[in-house]
Amino acid sequence: MALQFCAFDMAKFGSMNVTDLVEMARLAENAERFEDMIMFMRERVKNHSEPLSTEERNLMSVAYKNVIGARRASWRQFNYEKETMEANGKSDTGEYEKITKYESQVADEILEISQNVLGLLEDDLIKENEVTKDNCEEMVFYLKMAGDYYRYLTESSPSSEYKHKCKEFYTKAYDHAKAHLQATHPIRLGLALNFSVCYYEILEDKKQACALAKAAFDGAISELDNLEEADYRDSTLIMQLLRDNLTLWTSTTEGNQDAGDLQVEDVGAA
Repeated sequence: MALQFCAFDMAKFGSMNVTDLVEMARLAENAERFEDMIMFMRERVKNHSEPLSTEERNLMSVAYKNVIGARRASWRQFNYEKETMEANGKSDTGEYEKITKYESQVADEILEISQNVLGLLEDDLIKENEVTKDNCEEMVFYLKMAGDYYRYLTESSPSSEYKHKCKEFYTKAYDHAKAHLQATHPIRLGLALNFSVCYYEILEDKKQACALAKAAFDGAISELDNLEEADYRDSTLIMQLLRDNLTLWTSTTEGNQDAGDLQVEDVGAA
């Protein structure tokens, strides 16, 4: 699916090899042209069969994250304004109708972006039947990413299908992560963070959200001495956020319902 709001013309650049596409994606990132970045990374996935490198996976993630992130923020703002108007008895006004239409347009864009990336993940990148110790990090990355985008869809377009899918992909990712990745691995920790937020916000199972976050935090603490230096910053950041969520979720303060705001998605671009 082509992103309808992206007018980038790939034909102007002619045929590009993997090196060219990655270089262009980096340039697009530096220029904050994230829709263009998506086009380059889709071309990389669709027309070159080699597995994506860690950098390429991160470039793809950053591109989609920035494109959808702005729209998620917009949708939440419109939803907040609608709820405020409803609370004040103004849901029958022309202004409320305009906000509703605008919110619907943004929801359609979230749907389009999510379907775009999920098509890549499910059709081209996720090879779950071939998960091994050697490629587990890659497959967990993709399965987690699929869970994330089904969760985003559920936020703006509540659907039992999307709920089922986000839980399904997060569960598969977490099973593989526990089998092959260290408890301190940033991808495993980021997955635990997002999966616990999914339980809390989407699946509305607060007990399981707390249990998952606590298990991930405690497991990482117990292996902290084995944490690789290269992963130290990302891993400890996610551990702090897991602990912050746990503190918030188990508190009785008024901020309890805003726990999802603490989530981190795609830590370190992954």
